[in-house]
Amino acid sequence: MEKIEIVFENEDFLVINKPAGVLVHAAKPNQKSLVDWLIKHYPQIKNVGEDKNRPGIVHRLDRDTSGLLIIAKTNGAFFYFKNLFQRHQIKKGYIALVYGKFNEKNGLINKPIGIVKSSVKHSTASKDMKNLKEAVTEYEVVNSWLWEKEFFSLVKLFPKTGRTHQIRVHLASIGHPVVGDPIYGRRKNLIESRLFLHAFLLEFNLKNDSLLRLESDLPDDLKQVLKKIGGDKYLAIIDKS
Repeated sequence: MEKIEIVFENEDFLVINKPAGVLVHAAKPNQKSLVDWLIKHYPQIKNVGEDKNRPGIVHRLDRDTSGLLIIAKTNGAFFYFKNLFQRHQIKKGYIALVYGKFNEKNGLINKPIGIVKSSVKHSTASKDMKNLKEAVTEYEVVNSWLWEKEFFSLVKLFPKTGRTHQIRVHLASIGHPVVGDPIYGRRKNLIESRLFLHAFLLEFNLKNDSLLRLESDLPDDLKQVLKKIGGDKYLAIIDKS
């Protein structure tokens, strides 16, 4: 938890680089989460927002997803960002390593996502789903390569909506599950790693209409995975694009 990096901060909000393995907010009693870190370092945040269990939290990342996360320090900032998210005026970018080779360099996945009944799993294809909602994800293929008789692709993803597990569900639905995904991926991975998904980009307008763009490098553990399978040479392409 103490490895949390503050990428940007002003009087209204901060943006952190969340490590993988850190839960954003507790789902069960006595669970340690990012909220504990926030209240310790920013005690005023405990009164920010609409849910006392999620103070200052305006969006979230899965526990095993690393990367950039906005935290509101005031109620004014909380509702400002909530409005931006509702109007899809915050650009979010992710990097994922997935199985398979794409036929095209760019694409759009437009498939509603719902919850499979009697399950916590989300899906685009189940016949028996509830809470079905529109979900759209744009993607760019950085590159694909062969390793151990298996194709892998490094992909940038830009979700246009914010559904739970959206990127993971959408990629699995087109036959390209994220490497290391314990829910929507393969039962047995060729690579022993955590979920290979990193939130590398946030871009939005501040209250004064100036544009703020923040980026985060791929973490060392994911770089090591790429190095292991011969994909580290494509990191330069990510950095330049």
